[in-house]
Amino acid sequence: MPHPILLVNGPNLNTLGTREPEIYGHETLADIEAKCAAHAKTLGLALDCFQSNHEGELVTKIQQAGKSHKGLIINAGAYTHTSIAIMDALLTLSIPVIEVHMSNIFRREAFRHDSYVSKAAKGVICGFGSNSYLLGLQAMAQLVLSTE
Repeated sequence: MPHPILLVNGPNLNTLGTREPEIYGHETLADIEAKCAAHAKTLGLALDCFQSNHEGELVTKIQQAGKSHKGLIINAGAYTHTSIAIMDALLTLSIPVIEVHMSNIFRREAFRHDSYVSKAAKGVICGFGSNSYLLGLQAMAQLVLSTE
């Protein structure tokens, strides 16, 4: 039985493929999720995906993840740098959390260098485009499968 992992994407990530392609590339969120689901399967994981532009919906989904999933991978988008509510929800989890970003947030505007999500994450992967998600899945597989 594959281990269920939740992939959470925050605001504006539903516009991938058209939003700032010079930073984020031309893949859509659906493309990335499909690629991640296939990769997860090879790692012995089952991937559930969720995206919302609404902070409260993200908080609720994160809170529920602890009851139904073995790990959570999150790209909180702009909420990474602003949401204490998302950080607090992540801190309630007893499952591993991995933060991912497509761009290298440390090479961008100064306000992007601070992450509330990082305070709850086991690790952070950024700067590898959509491959950041695949690297996050590999790291999650090691965390989840090593606890068996």
